[in-house]
Amino acid sequence: MSIKLINIGFGNIVNANRIVSIVSPESAPIKRIITVARDRNMLVDATYGRRTRAVIISDSDHVILSAVQPETVAQRLGTKDELSDE
Repeated sequence: MSIKLINIGFGNIVNANRIVSIVSPESAPIKRIITVARDRNMLVDATYGRRTRAVIISDSDHVILSAVQPETVAQRLGTKDELSDE
């Protein structure tokens, strides 16, 4: 299986094969997921101080915050031009 990497903003790269979901941070359950991940030291803040627009949840229970819209991240998942191991 090849490794597919996607850019989640500001030069930060995530392994696309490990992503479970990409969600918006507005709802209360997602805010709770972020708080629990922060308490467990499983939160990766890749926003560079900007507003969180997408929350990426991985299969290793890591929660990644991104300043890029969820639609943009999802679109990058579908493209072939992203960095890959090919």
